[in-house]
This record gives sequence, C-alpha cells and structure tokens, in this order.
Amino acid sequence: MKNISLLGSTGSIGCNVLEVVRQFPGRFRIVGLAAGSNGKLLRDQIEAFNPELVAIGEATLARDLAQSLPAGWTEKIRVGGEGNVAVATLASADTVVSSIVGAAGLTPTLAAIEAEKNIALANKETLVMAGDLVMAAVKRRKVSLLPIDSEHNAIAQALGAGRRGDVSKLILTASGGPFRELTVRDLWQVSPEQALAHPNWSMGKKISIDSATLMNKGLEVIEARWLFDLDVEEIEVLIHPQSIVHSMVEFIDGSVIAQMGIPDMRLPIAYALSFPERLRLNLPRLNLATARDLSFSRPDFERFPALKLAYQVCRRGGTLPAVLNAANEIAVEAFLNREIRFPEIAMVVAETVNRQPREEATSITAILDADLSARMQAQSLVQALNIKTKQRLGEEAPIPELPPGQKNLAI
Repeated sequence: MKNISLLGSTGSIGCNVLEVVRQFPGRFRIVGLAAGSNGKLLRDQIEAFNPELVAIGEATLARDLAQSLPAGWTEKIRVGGEGNVAVATLASADTVVSSIVGAAGLTPTLAAIEAEKNIALANKETLVMAGDLVMAAVKRRKVSLLPIDSEHNAIAQALGAGRRGDVSKLILTASGGPFRELTVRDLWQVSPEQALAHPNWSMGKKISIDSATLMNKGLEVIEARWLFDLDVEEIEVLIHPQSIVHSMVEFIDGSVIAQMGIPDMRLPIAYALSFPERLRLNLPRLNLATARDLSFSRPDFERFPALKLAYQVCRRGGTLPAVLNAANEIAVEAFLNREIRFPEIAMVVAETVNRQPREEATSITAILDADLSARMQAQSLVQALNIKTKQRLGEEAPIPELPPGQKNLAI
C-alpha cells in the first residue's frame, strides 16, 4: 500500500490523481489533501478518502470546511502555505504528489523532499525556479522524483531504451494550443474564453493560457534541463497538433524512441505512482489504424515569443527562471481579468526579465526574493499598459510598439 499526500487536490491534476486512486483502492491510500479555495470539492474528497490531514488556502475557508464536516475535524485542518507544508511532510505519507499550480508549489515540495518523501511532480515551477537546489536535495535525501507532466513522463519512459550517456537530444512535443494557425495581428483580438479552449487537453486556467502562449513549453524546457541533466541546447520543441506522441528521445546512433498514447493525464499519473510497475487502466486504447496523420513542425517564435524567451532565460540561469515564472503568473492573471491582451502576456514577461538583475540561485531565500521582486515589477508593467484606455477586447485595435526592453531581447 502506497500512502499519498496530494498537494493541489481540487485542481485538474489532483482530481485525475484521485480518479486513479479510486480504481486501485488496494494499492493507494490518500493520507493528506491540500487545496486552494474550492472548499466544497475538498469536503467531497474528504468524505470519499478520509485523509488524516487536510489544508486549505484561507482561515475563513477552513472554518467553513470544519462546520460542514463531522465533529472532530477542526484539529485535522491546516491553513495556507504552512498547511501545505504540513500535508507534504505528514509522517504517514511515503509519496507526495505535487500538483499545486505555480510558484506556491516550491516550498511544500522541497519540504517533502527534505522529509524524505518520494515525489510525483506535476508542479513544473518547482524545477523552473530552483532546479539545481531541488535536484541536489533529491540526491542528498536519496528519494525519487518522477514527473507527471505528460512530456517529461514520456521522456522518462523513452530513456529506458538506452544508456543515459548515449542520449543525443530530447524532443518535447507541443500541441501548439488553440491559436497555432492565427496571424500575429489576429492574436491581438483573442479572448480569454478562446485561449482557455484547448483543442486536446482538459486543463486548469493557468496552464491552458500557458499552452496557448507556448510559455508552458518554455517552462517544460527549463524543467527538462534539470530533470534529465542535459544542456538546454540538447532540448528541442516540435509542434505536434494531434497530441499522440507525447515526447521523444534521440540517441547517438540516430534512433528516436517515442512514447505515444491518448491525451489523458491519468496515463502519466498512473505511471508515476506505480513505477516501475504499470497499472491496467480502464481507459480507451490508442488506435493507430484510425488515428489521424501525425504531423510535426518547428514553433514560430515570431507569433509565440514566450518559448524563445524561456530558452534565453534558461541559458542565462541564476534567478532569472524564477523571474520569468513570476512575471508570467502575473501577466496570465491580468489577461484572464481582461487587463491586458494576449500578446501583452509575453511583452510583460520579457520586460520584467530585462529589468530584473540576474543573481545566483544559491538559496531558496534568493529565489523567493527574485520571485517577489519580479511580481511587483510585472504588476507595475500591467498597470502601465493602461488597458482601460484601449478599445474593448474583440474590437479592432492597432498593434502597439513593443517596450524598448523587449526589442533589445531580440525575440
């Protein structure tokens, strides 16, 4: 029996984790749950899985949750970031699934590693922000870290076909999101609702927008650099609209090993939870005889500059990946709130990266300081765009000049 603490239980990944656990009650037990603000869904999860400890984002939500549960639950509820850490380090847990969205996942994930828990990682920001420190902690504590992201999970599987020293490059596939065929001008007119309508995957709001800008793939490049200990130049991205080939590994003899499957997150989740075994999932099978043609193309950096920016930041390293991630979180939220338009997400991120100093990422404190500074800078840039004076979203509007800093970045 594997005892699991699940961080981000009410999100898309978290709900899929619980679906897998439901299918295999004799193999997995949920001992801890941590959620953000969806108290109703967390209550339902508590009733279904009866964990030892839970956490929720705010004290008022914790009080409401306690009132909706049987007597005695008040002592089992923790709040906020400290609550996430408490669930992540729960003594009875041997595995922690880290699926909190964004930078908030870093601290509890690192705490779980230091508490010698094995990690199933769906929070890519943990490695984007602090890859060197996190992987050093994994090695020092002698725990396993297995990726849940479909692309990195696919690479982990494909690497089994050869020796690590014989790897030539990794190939991350990307669907291209809902806007892969739009022109640069058309991108200025897209709405949050359109950006959230991913053609292949059912995901949360943040990752759906990141998929539309291709920032998600940029963050995955940085994550892969640390997860598989390769230089960024050995990581390639290809647009694969069908989302059937989840990623590939090329070896030095020219062989390319691909991992394929239907676009369903329960596949990589089950692999990460059951490794080195595989589970017989109750899912549709990939039927190549009826599948559409499989196509691949290189990403267009002009239309989707966020990916190129991520490569540049990965090369420079230090605290800049944390800056990139923080600015992107602010910009995505602003877009969802209709404060900025779709191309301005990358503009805000690029200008924030330009204005923030590169420091050495030698401690979590340095990384979190860079994160906070970048958020303040990005918020200031969002406000400076003065979206209230622009024409309403969906109406024709001129394309503004890029800020000077972004021009200098040569995206």
